[in-house]
Amino acid sequence: MRAEDDIGARVRSFRTLRGMPLRALAHASGLSPSFVSQFENGLTNASIGSLRRLADCLGVSLADLVDSEARPANTVLRKEDRPMLPSSGGARKFVITQPPLRHVEVYVTEFEPGGSTGNAPYVHGDAQEVLLVLRGDVTLQLDEQELHLHPGDSIEYLSSTPHRLVNDGDTEAEILWITSPPTPDHTPVASPLEPRR
Repeated sequence: MRAEDDIGARVRSFRTLRGMPLRALAHASGLSPSFVSQFENGLTNASIGSLRRLADCLGVSLADLVDSEARPANTVLRKEDRPMLPSSGGARKFVITQPPLRHVEVYVTEFEPGGSTGNAPYVHGDAQEVLLVLRGDVTLQLDEQELHLHPGDSIEYLSSTPHRLVNDGDTEAEILWITSPPTPDHTPVASPLEPRR
């Protein structure tokens, strides 16, 4: 089997795991259904740009598409092995869900006192999002509301609602985010820390 045939087969496998119809993947990636079908079946090649778009829509990395090694199912992710997204200023964002993303994505973010998700509220997609405070005291700005949340508190909202979170407590805060379905244009939460006002 040629390498490009193998990549096409992995695209089909990831798409099937996510329960995504071929036409939905084509629409989300801006590619034609006939092209995606031909690529999955090894009848045509794809450019790096097309592969990146397919990977983004499937919730995997470009490396996942070209990596021929099988990925074990039901793998335990140890806390010390959680992938960490780039961040600065003391905020740390960890990925909990492992590729391929299917129907949900989960992140844990740790904020030092004064840390926040950014200067202004942000949106990403139009998904169901659940925020659960694991440790610390935080304030969530949700559209026009300002909500004070404590350990064990949770809230559910649409990710299309402008939102911003700040750790206004004196100790580190740990937040669990659950988003369904995954939003490919998700804005990283672990942005530089803001000075406490």
